[in-house]
Amino acid sequence: MSLQLIRPDINLDFVGKRYFFVALSTAINILAIVLLFTKGLNYGVDFVGGSVAQIEFSSRTNGDAIQKALAPLDLGEITVQDFGKAGQSFLARFETVKNIGSIGPKLETALDKSYGPGVAKVVRVESVGAKVGSDLRRKGFAAVIIATIFMGVYIAIQFRHVSWSFGAGAVIALIHDVLVVMCALVISQYQFDLTTLAAVLTVIGYSVHDTIIVSDRIREDSTKRRREPIASIMNRAINETLSRTILTSGTAIVVLLSLLAFGGPILRPSAFTLLIGFITGTYSSIYIAGPVVLFWESGTGRTQKGTGSSRAA
Repeated sequence: MSLQLIRPDINLDFVGKRYFFVALSTAINILAIVLLFTKGLNYGVDFVGGSVAQIEFSSRTNGDAIQKALAPLDLGEITVQDFGKAGQSFLARFETVKNIGSIGPKLETALDKSYGPGVAKVVRVESVGAKVGSDLRRKGFAAVIIATIFMGVYIAIQFRHVSWSFGAGAVIALIHDVLVVMCALVISQYQFDLTTLAAVLTVIGYSVHDTIIVSDRIREDSTKRRREPIASIMNRAINETLSRTILTSGTAIVVLLSLLAFGGPILRPSAFTLLIGFITGTYSSIYIAGPVVLFWESGTGRTQKGTGSSRAA
């Protein structure tokens, strides 16, 4: 017997509430676009170029004091942020320097003059050229766009015998998920680097996985109940897969919460991205992909009976 968190005969009216949730999602997506163009993402060195140094202190200090200590090195604009242990671990960003191999000792020498010998230690230094960063940023966003389109095409082909609208629903749901994740990253100002980009691509794959589960059940039910309205078939399919959806998403979310709490500052941005993405990916499979199919079918006049009725083999 399979594990059931929810009784199998549950009948929640997901489809009936689609207008409210579509309006809510539209508002969030508009907010995300506005924030992306006004506030913007907190790009890491991978995407904007420059150098970053991780500095550990044996005693507590603050960003302003570190900036003042490094000012004589003429590194251009220096930004300092907490990283890990509050007041003792920092990331210092500055413009790319020519001789990056010797910048570590120079940073330690400057810090020793202000804090005393041995108080500060440069753990690592990374550098990316401005042109390389720009290319990585362009290719990264292109990867997200291409992945979204190809996922939609794949679902459209797989479910073409039921309706091509499933592909459109998948693409719109994926766009929704990506925008929600970007909105969360802009608000939180977590660093957006290659690791975070990989998390966004993972979200796209997970969202499609959940959409396929619901869509496959709709396809099965539409062949059995060809005289029922597509809205009724869709609502039943969502209810039938609800327990599996909660189990799958719930276990993943528990792991991500653990990573977010105990994974440390390096893993935190990607864990946060995955957490938001998995939650919104589960939500969009129900309240975005489904309504798109219904709107599509209403335009073709097939909402009063299952889509499979007009495509029977």
